[in-house]
Amino acid sequence: MSDSADSLPPRIFDDRRCGLGEGPLWHPERDELFWVDIPKQKLMARGPDGARERNFDEMISALGWIDRDTLLLASETGLYRLAIADWARTPICPIEADNSATRSNDGRGDPWGGFWVGTMGKKADPEAGAIYRLYRGELRRLVERMTIPNGLCFDRAREIAYFTDSALRKTWRLALDGDGWPVGDPELFLDYSDCVTTIDGAIIDREGHLWCAIFDGSAVLRISPEGKLVKRFDTRTPRPTCPAFGGSDFSDLFVTTAAIGLDAPSEDAVPHGTTLCFPGIARGAAEPRFLVDAL
Repeated sequence: MSDSADSLPPRIFDDRRCGLGEGPLWHPERDELFWVDIPKQKLMARGPDGARERNFDEMISALGWIDRDTLLLASETGLYRLAIADWARTPICPIEADNSATRSNDGRGDPWGGFWVGTMGKKADPEAGAIYRLYRGELRRLVERMTIPNGLCFDRAREIAYFTDSALRKTWRLALDGDGWPVGDPELFLDYSDCVTTIDGAIIDREGHLWCAIFDGSAVLRISPEGKLVKRFDTRTPRPTCPAFGGSDFSDLFVTTAAIGLDAPSEDAVPHGTTLCFPGIARGAAEPRFLVDAL
């Protein structure tokens, strides 16, 4: 495969426009996509029964799934159980709840049933954030002095975690032990610091390739486990934010996007802030379930 842009255009999966769409999660037991609009403090969904949404009283940024009827929700103040039927929240674990200057950002469930989530300054204050993991009742701060933590994902062999600081335009690999805790120091994996575009959210496919949304780059990149660019997919909107695999066989790639800070698009462009889908693009897998019973 070449590193040129793929000619297959995305289709619009959901035309509701997000200021900053993020955190897409395909629920494998509901065939439903959930995602958030961070500045609008909104959770959005589309599935067999159509589209729905819910506003909250604080910013929300990332999602996991617990069972058919319950999500994990990352907010400004911590992690919560969220009942899908009525959107009722139950606290699981506070995270920087006493710091009104920070909020959660990217997050993802890990293959052991834990959940990783980053925090950041609400004004993207330098090094104001961190990355945390909640696993079997233990909340541990794993990485400090983060500015915009993003790109949290895990290799299929359960040996590596990836994370990005979008402010630095760098992605690291972090070795994991048998329980999913980091061992050793992070290793630099991607360095885009000489670019004007930004590495945002990421996901791993079944072949171990990293799929990165490139904010202000109008693209999703497929990167090999060795860090080589394999393919570039044009989103036709400047600010893709995060990819997620879904669909009946997890071959569809959903991509959230942002409208914030952008002028109206040209007539032939994808409307900013909509949620996109590249059907049949690769083979992904279901996101791991968060094991809330182990708390």
